[in-house]
Amino acid sequence: MPHAEVDGVRIAYLDEGEGDPILLIHGFASNKQVNWQYPGWVDLLVKDGRRVIALDNRGHGESEKFHDPEAYGAPLMAEDARNLLDYLEIPQADVMGYSMGARIAAFLTLNHPDRVRRAIFSGLGYGMVAGVGDPEPIAVALETDRIQDIRDRTGRAFRAFADQTGSDRQALAACMRSSRQKISEDDVGRIERPVLVAVGTEDEIAGSPHKLADLIPHAEVLEIPGRDHMVAVGDKVHKQGVLAFLNNIDA
Repeated sequence: MPHAEVDGVRIAYLDEGEGDPILLIHGFASNKQVNWQYPGWVDLLVKDGRRVIALDNRGHGESEKFHDPEAYGAPLMAEDARNLLDYLEIPQADVMGYSMGARIAAFLTLNHPDRVRRAIFSGLGYGMVAGVGDPEPIAVALETDRIQDIRDRTGRAFRAFADQTGSDRQALAACMRSSRQKISEDDVGRIERPVLVAVGTEDEIAGSPHKLADLIPHAEVLEIPGRDHMVAVGDKVHKQGVLAFLNNIDA
């Protein structure tokens, strides 16, 4: 996979297909393959006539790792995304993020609205504003030597996912402690781009998609029936809804 040196940070990415560009930003403890390639998103969007760019966020996948929480934060990671667009000489793209990636996509849209054509916030609803719980149990779970010693259910799930993806757990713990910046209702209301908020109906982490969409002038909601936070990403309803959103605006 190619790498780009963006503002002194080594970022791994993929770049496939031709057509209107779409930038994919993965969720916490995931990477471009697990979040986007394996569930079929890259092939789906390429076949839909799009140029698909997906990056590994700093601390994840094949990108550079840091063990200091100060090296993370969603606004900083949004700058990595913008810098990658600069590196690839892409003036504007559609942007889709899942969970933490949706928060990063929101900061990118807020801080650089000219770079975002439209945005898809998947796996994150009103939790973007209200927060999604205490990050410390997850960070501690990532730092714990033995998974069987972890009592927090959410922390244990993220630890198992981190082990499954072969992640640098110290880097993820640092990221977890700094990546959950809330966005105020007023700031969310300043997003003028068309937005799709896509959340599983059994997702206990994301928060209400309707409550978030109500704050955004040009937003609509996609409910992913019967899916929780960990499995909604690859659901066929999710994919069909995203394509409909993209192609309806194209029409």
